[in-house]
Amino acid sequence: MEGASKIESVQVFGRKKNATAVAYCKRGHGLIKVNGCPIELVEPEILRTKTYEPVLLLGQQRFANVDIRVRVKGGGHTSQIYAIRQAIAKAIVAYYQKYVDEASKKEIKDILLDYDRTLLVADPRRCEAKKFGGPSARARFQKSYR
Repeated sequence: MEGASKIESVQVFGRKKNATAVAYCKRGHGLIKVNGCPIELVEPEILRTKTYEPVLLLGQQRFANVDIRVRVKGGGHTSQIYAIRQAIAKAIVAYYQKYVDEASKKEIKDILLDYDRTLLVADPRRCEAKKFGGPSARARFQKSYR
């Protein structure tokens, strides 16, 4: 029973629109997996660098002693990518806060926030519902006088 309580892990989530990514971060060897696949195989290929951003910003050495497993569902391809990168960034911050020290956590957080605030803070924008009297949420049907 003692072995089970010694696992150093944190669980955090990242969100973008309807996509939710849950990251499980524990002590390990630098593995980052998304839905069981390596991060190098994330699709679409064009947005793959977006998922690397937290690693590229903070350097490989900060991720060398942790394993991060991400489960993502909901939303579209782009939303899922943004949810994944947010989950990875939040996971490393939470892990360093809980198991390393406050100074290095603050340093990591400052680096991430200076680059892009959405790495740690969720985007609150949502799709506005369509109303009657028009083809979309704000646009109205054309009015004719003759």
